[in-house]
Amino acid sequence: MSADHIPFVFNVKDCEILRKSYSDSMMIRVSLETRDQIANRLPSTVKLWLDGAVDGIRNWDPEKVRSKIKNEENTRLKPYHDYITHFPGCEKIRDAAFQARPDKGVVEEFVRKVMDKCREGSRKPDWLSVPQLPIEKDMTRNKINRSLAEAAGKWRAEKRFTGKMILPVILTHQDQVHLRKGRKGPLSEVGHCYKLARADGVWVTETSLNDKEGSKPLSTKRFPGLIQFHQELNELLPDAITVAGPYWAMNLVLWARGLVRYPAISLGTAYRYYIPGVTHPGGNDHAAIPPLRRWAIVSRELGAWLARAVKSLPRQESAYTVFEGLSRRFQVTGFDWRTQVAEFYKDWLDELASVPSSGRALALYQQFSSAYVLGKSLPELPKEEGTARKPERVAQQLMLSCL
Repeated sequence: MSADHIPFVFNVKDCEILRKSYSDSMMIRVSLETRDQIANRLPSTVKLWLDGAVDGIRNWDPEKVRSKIKNEENTRLKPYHDYITHFPGCEKIRDAAFQARPDKGVVEEFVRKVMDKCREGSRKPDWLSVPQLPIEKDMTRNKINRSLAEAAGKWRAEKRFTGKMILPVILTHQDQVHLRKGRKGPLSEVGHCYKLARADGVWVTETSLNDKEGSKPLSTKRFPGLIQFHQELNELLPDAITVAGPYWAMNLVLWARGLVRYPAISLGTAYRYYIPGVTHPGGNDHAAIPPLRRWAIVSRELGAWLARAVKSLPRQESAYTVFEGLSRRFQVTGFDWRTQVAEFYKDWLDELASVPSSGRALALYQQFSSAYVLGKSLPELPKEEGTARKPERVAQQLMLSCL
């Protein structure tokens, strides 16, 4: 039986982790931008959701790429430039004046080329994303997104596509979630675009949300707002397939509470959605700390903290063995922390999936509650953790959203 989670797969390392630990996924989401680089590494037994990566037009600046100045930024922008310029009309789609008054013919040709490209090759997608640009706070892209959705609906009818069409709802500002008036505009547009595109489902991601950072507004505003957004979305589209994430745990909260059908997940890194169009520089390695249901930046200071944590725990406590094992891994040169995170996360998913759906929210609450109690007994994490320096902080905030 397939698991509910949907990994977002972009590169060779993702494929390696997918095959090793996540081959039971019900679906994988692949970006058309990177599909050809990984196509022969994707498991054939898992259904495919293909996304045209049109949202990256928001970040794309063709003038910077065409500049003769050879700098690091130019190098990072070029891969998306080389990808998106295959599709006629892409620069017009990017233009603010065009977005305010879209030309139907230009939009239809652009969408047709993107969607046709998604269906090329021997591996046909089971799901396709409707081309959409991210939703900005000022809602200035309403007309272009409606035009893109309408063109996708027309393409579906003409091509008689029998798979599922998923409408991306890519939010870019916290006010679109935690403010009631802020939710009103995006939800209204979702309703319009969903109908125009003849869509079957929606995928929602809040790109500014880092649900593991520990800041106060997460528990007081942003988590409750995200939950409310999904509750209102379900009232608007009660029969839609719903996907949320990737996040660290709010995707799991929404899934456990029955507010989305599928949690979108990362594979050992990021645990949030980055809009394409630039290559985001690699961040720090992170280590999952299973008993605390969180991760932390891998550093010499974290290794020292783990050693102190081991000494503070009774040997008979189950967390002792886990912390001792983590501490030993810090002695291994070149240890693959990304895989360690991915394997912990898969165990977490499996643990929740083993609980009947009616009891998952309570089970998740109890997991975070246990993590909170344990964290309160431990010394503060290294200063690199910032507002999440208290070991119990992440679990404490997420726990409050489970019920």
